[in-house]
Amino acid sequence: MTGGSRVVVIDNGGGLLKAGFGGDKDPIAVVPNCIAKSPGSNANSKKWLAADQLQAQDVDVTGMTLRRPIDRGYLINTEVQREVWERVLRTLLQVDPTNSSLLLVEPQFNPPGLQHATDELVFEEFGFNSLCVADAPSLVHLYEASRQPSLFHTQCSLVVDCGFSFTHASPVLQNFTLNYAVRRMDLGGKALTNYLKELVSYRSLNVMDETLLIDDAKEKLCFVSLDVPRDLRLASLSFKDNPFRCSYILPDGITYKKGFVKDLDEARRYCSLPVEGELDKKDGDSGIDKDRKKPELSQNEFALTNERFLVPEMLFHPIDLGMNQAGLAECIVRAAQACHPYIQPVLYQSIILTGGSTLFPRFAERLQRELRPLVPEEYQVKIISQENPILGVWRGGSVLASSPDFESMCVTKSEYEEMGSARCRRRFFH
Repeated sequence: MTGGSRVVVIDNGGGLLKAGFGGDKDPIAVVPNCIAKSPGSNANSKKWLAADQLQAQDVDVTGMTLRRPIDRGYLINTEVQREVWERVLRTLLQVDPTNSSLLLVEPQFNPPGLQHATDELVFEEFGFNSLCVADAPSLVHLYEASRQPSLFHTQCSLVVDCGFSFTHASPVLQNFTLNYAVRRMDLGGKALTNYLKELVSYRSLNVMDETLLIDDAKEKLCFVSLDVPRDLRLASLSFKDNPFRCSYILPDGITYKKGFVKDLDEARRYCSLPVEGELDKKDGDSGIDKDRKKPELSQNEFALTNERFLVPEMLFHPIDLGMNQAGLAECIVRAAQACHPYIQPVLYQSIILTGGSTLFPRFAERLQRELRPLVPEEYQVKIISQENPILGVWRGGSVLASSPDFESMCVTKSEYEEMGSARCRRRFFH
């Protein structure tokens, strides 16, 4: 077994699971944290695909039934989680848990009952030697502070984690998350995918069962608008004058088994139009636009226009969609205002974006525009976008796992057996 005595680092996200060894820059496995079964399988069939098996090129994901171990950010199905971990640890990492330590990233405010279930999975099912539990914001801060001297000196940041299940705005001071100031939005990548499924099903064809395909379409085609009213006007134009219109091809199960964008380069070219003042110039030399032909939609494809920017808009103005929640900018301001006035200016100068939902084009630029009117004029607003926001938390865990003090932060299996889950967990109070 490779890496038998090393520390295994797992960022157990709701959408993607990232796993590897402490001290490495990148994880070995970045796989869907779920199991799935194709619609043609027998109802009693045990043939469920797990983790990396869903990413194989010869697997048709059309209409697959998904089972996820995590809902709303919390572990609710240990049986499914065991199957995913088994696949990742034994096959992808090729590690023996009984000879290894585990650094596990857990969601904030995890209820004691779910903590106990996690400990049982780690120590009793897999038999890890020791366990250290960390939260995502402190690991993101740790990783960025190791790369940026300014953060290292101030030891203070505001981590905005837009993940699969939720969005958290979390102030971090000296590598500790200030839990009393954390603000949460019950919106993340899953809600955006579901919203896109509803829009496409209402306007084009029924894709309510195509979670993996719509998730792929969202990641490749959606973007954040800097001027929503203007882009809505443009999206309402006819096909040859509409810069946003593009088609997503569904798999036919024979020629191709993965969905794809019909003209990806064209779609990316218009994923974000220039700011006001430059638009007329763009329209004047848009010869390619005039030559674009109306796509002939078949049963295996659907077109997207204003859905491309209305879906991410959900994060900034959920009230427009009937959701009684504050937008992302207001959520960040509330988190900062819950902290001592002395550190508020520093928080606004070190806002770190992490999580897959921050990958939409122009996300940071739009957030800067939304934040500036809400923040006092004498404060600077600086947003730091991570090199790879999907791996940011895991990389922080890798840094922590390779530190000299890591062993003293862990709970050993013998301590767990002697004192139980509740007493051991006191060591991880953040």
